[in-house]
Formats: sequence, structure tokens, C-alpha cells
Amino acid sequence: MNRPAPRLPPWIAHALSAQRGPVPWSAVVRGALAAGPLLLAGVLAGRTSLGVVAALGAMLAGVNDRPGSRRASVGRLGLPALAGAAGLLAGSYAGRHTGAVTLTLLLTLLGLLGGAVSAVGPVASAVGTQLLVTSALGAGMMLPEPGWESALLYLAGAGWLLGLRLLLPTPSSAARGARLGYRFDGERAAVAGVYEAVAALLDAAGTPGATARRAALTAALDQAQDALAGPRLRRHAGSAAERRLHAQYAAALPLAEAATALAWAERPVPARAGEGPRRLAVAVRAGAPTGPLPAPARTVPALRALDDALLRAAEAFDSGEGGRLHTRRRGARALLRIVLGAGGREYGFRVAASFGASAALAQALHRTGWYGPHPHWYWLPATAVFLVKPDLGPLVSRVLSRAAGTVLGALVFAGVAAVVPRPGGLIAVVALCGALIPVAARHFAALTAVITALVLALLMVGGEPGASWNRIGETLLACALVLIAGHLPVPGERAGGVRARLTVAADAAYTYLAHVLDEPGERARRWTLRRDAYRTLAEAQAAIGRAAAELPALARHTEGTAEVAATLERLVDTTTACAVHLDDTGSLDVRHRERLEQLFTELAARRRRAGLGTADGGRTPEGLSGAISRAGRKETGVTQIR
Repeated sequence: MNRPAPRLPPWIAHALSAQRGPVPWSAVVRGALAAGPLLLAGVLAGRTSLGVVAALGAMLAGVNDRPGSRRASVGRLGLPALAGAAGLLAGSYAGRHTGAVTLTLLLTLLGLLGGAVSAVGPVASAVGTQLLVTSALGAGMMLPEPGWESALLYLAGAGWLLGLRLLLPTPSSAARGARLGYRFDGERAAVAGVYEAVAALLDAAGTPGATARRAALTAALDQAQDALAGPRLRRHAGSAAERRLHAQYAAALPLAEAATALAWAERPVPARAGEGPRRLAVAVRAGAPTGPLPAPARTVPALRALDDALLRAAEAFDSGEGGRLHTRRRGARALLRIVLGAGGREYGFRVAASFGASAALAQALHRTGWYGPHPHWYWLPATAVFLVKPDLGPLVSRVLSRAAGTVLGALVFAGVAAVVPRPGGLIAVVALCGALIPVAARHFAALTAVITALVLALLMVGGEPGASWNRIGETLLACALVLIAGHLPVPGERAGGVRARLTVAADAAYTYLAHVLDEPGERARRWTLRRDAYRTLAEAQAAIGRAAAELPALARHTEGTAEVAATLERLVDTTTACAVHLDDTGSLDVRHRERLEQLFTELAARRRRAGLGTADGGRTPEGLSGAISRAGRKETGVTQIR
């Protein structure tokens, strides 16, 4: 009898896992054309230090260069670049005009700010990271140019990569030809992905894979929303092509709702049900008419809703007008609550402790001559910033990957630097590493190795002697500091970030259910609340997954939260099924009511076991019980399309 292979602990398994997917060739080309050419221009112009700064800006922007629409890339690349320029400016002047103690205090306060802001979301996390990294670089590199000039060149370097992102066509847009152009290729791919995810969920209905397909549908909807809702010069869509994409996205929402309800029923659906969404996906990608769509059987409310949604989608594709994105934009007050909330306070404290302690230690080592002949001390605090970021993975996984990546990158660079000509060979290394960043981003160790080699090449071109061994020592010191800071007790409740996200997800789920029960006929707001519920739930589940892969000393603080999130997920799915049923019949049947009451009981028990109280805002299960009873007694008064 074969024994099952022993399972690795989560913190080791995460460190060994890597993302999969096709090579992003367009990002590879942009990376090759970014830092290397900027450095070459600086060398040829006799302003090598400014070329180094511009290349650094392009490199850090390249780390944030992810697949998506061009419009979304403006915020994803531009906002962190602005924060990086501000950090470089502040660090340059603080490094020149303050002493060691004052500088350390200023960097610690910046760490508190950057960490708290990072709790808002992925783009805010990149903003906080670049603010702190460039403030350490500005204070420690002591560039010959004034701070404002360095900040402008840094911003220009990031702007160069952003310009490449906006102007260069992608392989997919070139393959479609000039008729569609390349302006909305990211948006078009994202919207088509929603229809493909709907079809996949319909295929999986009644099988164990339905839950994973529904999660994939949520991710596709999130990506399409982000792609279409990026910054714009005018309030509404300004071209016919963009309005058509908005209409096509809006038409996918009722399809996603009906598909979720069919999956909730846990019964297979006819095979032809998924054919309609697939044809719509092809039409989106090709910019072509939908053609004939197969009609599913209209035997149950969810299938009737699917059929109605297909008819409305065909009309929306033909007219190409209208279509809201159904997003809930957070105002300044809501963002401030996140920054000052439990998650922002906890993360801000840890970043401030790690960044401040690493800056103090780096300056102490610098003043005692441990660094040798070169005067720069920025590597240690800059490394600590990347290590303390929870969105890059669990703490131990980050530490192991950073240490291994730095050693590998430093060793490879030492061998390459010994044989390539200078500065031409080093500039080629910078260009090659820039091209590798999009591929290496699939694993933190690989990304660390590539960035280590790139930065060492930049520094050597800038006149600093090879310091690979010093960089390895500083990285190991930063790893030790962040491990200590990550296990320190913090004011308030541990795992505040996870608990805060779970509370937000619970409030969104209850608000969505309350609207479905109280106003079943109001679909526009329902779809907005549904998107908000699934998006916040996905964010909470991602945070819980990272926390579960920590060492047991940290993972125990989030025990039970995964079960709470899973119950909330079933509650949101059930709410969607209730909405579809109410549209068709005007009342809830016994199965829907019993499932809701069962989930409320299960949720209350799991919240108690996880040490969570009731939701802080919105509606609670206790307050919704009466609405469930009323929904079960309503008479059928909804106009149906039979």
C-alpha cells in the first residue's frame, strides 16, 4: 500500500510555489527599452548620475507593469512614480541637512505613513513602497545633483516606461489588425474574459469545480471593472468604441448573476447553455456582431434569467449604447478610515519599526566603517521595505526568497561584471534585466535576483566599485530585522488587517442581502452591491490565505477566519440565487429561506470560534430575519418573460 507523500508546511510550500502563465512579451519589450536606453543616454550626455536615477525610476515602474488596460496603467504606474519622486526629494534634502538621529526619526515617520497608506489596496501599497524606497535612496546615495533635479529625472524615467505602455501596440492588438486598433485592446480582452468565465461556470454547474469557477468569474469581473474604470479626461465614455465596451460589460452582469444562481442550485445545466456566452466573448474580441445565440431551456427561474440576459446582451451588442460599470468609488473619508483603522495601524507600526530600525543600523554601520570605502548605506532599509510588505506573500516566504534571490543575483552579477566591457557591457546587463522583470515577477526570489543584478550594474556604471558581498550581508541583516519586527506584539488586536478586511466583506454581504430582500426589483444598485460584496470577499480571502501560510506563531492569530470567509461566500451566492428567484416569482421559496437561516446560524458560530464580533456596520443577520420572512410571503407581482 502506497503511503501518501508528506505535505510540506504552508510557509515552505508558499516559498516554493510560483505563478504560471504565458510570457508577457509586450512587457518584456517595454522592459528592454526602458532602463537600459535611459542609462545609455545619461552616459552619452556626460550625466551618468542622472541616467542612473532615470533608470531607477523606469525599473521601479517596471515592477508595477502588469497586464491590463492602458487606462488602468496610468494610475498603476503613475501614482507610485509620483510618490517615488516625492520620497527621493524628501530623502535627498533630509540626508544633506539633518543628523543621523533626526534622519532616522524622519524615515521612521515616513515608514508609519507609507505602511498605513498601503492598507488601502494594491496601488496604494505600491505608492507606499516607492515612497519609502526612494527616500532611503535619496538620503543614502548623496547624488551630486540637487534633490529637485534628481526627483524630476526619476519621474521622467517612470514616465518613459508609462509612455511606452501607452503607445506601443501589444501582440494581441497587432494580430487583430488595424481595424480595431490597439487603444482598447486591454479593455476588450478583459470584457471578453468575463463572458468566457460565465461560460466556464455554466459548464461546471453541478460539479465540485463550480466554486473555483465562480471565484474565477469574480476575478474576471474585477479585472474588467478596473480596466474600464481607469482615469479619464471626461466624466463619461468619449468614443463609440468605449461606449460599446461599457455596454458589453454591463450586459455581462445579469449573465453572471444567472450563472451563479445555476451553480448554487448544484444541478448540471444543458451543455448548450454555455455556448451563448462563448459566442459573445468571440464577438467582443473580434469587434463583430454576435450572430445567432442558442436559447437555453426555460424550465427553472435561473435558466429563464439566463435566457433573458442573453437577449438583453444581444440588444446591447447591437446598439452599443449605455451601460454602467456599477462600481462604488470610495471617498476621501472612507480611505481615511482604512488608513487609520486596525489594518492601517498594525501595518504602519510594523513598517515603521522595520524601516526605522534598519535605517538606524545602516547608519551606525556606515559611521563605524563597516561598509568599507563606499559611503552608501541605503541598501539595508530599502531591502526592509520590500520584506515587510504582506501583499508579496507570507513573512517567512518573503525572507527566504529575498535572501536566496539576493545571493543568486549578486553571485551572477559578480561573474558577469568580471568579463563584460565597461560601461557598454553593464548597460547591456541593465537592459537584459529590465526585460526579465515581467517574467521574474512570478516568484519573489527570481524578481529579487533580477533586480539585484540590475541595481548593482547601475551602481557600478555610476562609479561605485563592486559591492556584491556587502549587499548580501546587508540583505541578511534586513531579513533578521524584519523577522523580529514581524513577530513583535503590536498595540491592539493581532492580525488586524485580516480582521478588518473580513469585517468589510461581512458588511458588504449583509448590505447586498438587505437590498435584495427589501428592493428586489431595483437591479442597478443590486449589481453594484453584488460586485462590492464579491470584490471585498475576494480581498479578504487573499489576505487570509497569506496569513495562513505564516509560521504557526503568526498563523494562529487568524485561525477560523477562512471558515468565516467560506460561509460568507456561500451567503453571497445564496443571495444572488434569491435575487434571481425573486425576479421570476416575486417571493422566496422554502429552500432559499432555510438556506439563509442555516447560513446565519453557521456564520454566528464560526465568528465566535474565530474571536470575531458582529459586523460593525451595515445590516446584521438578526436584523435580516424579518426581511426574509416577508420575502417568503410576497405575492407574485413581477412581470415575467416566458
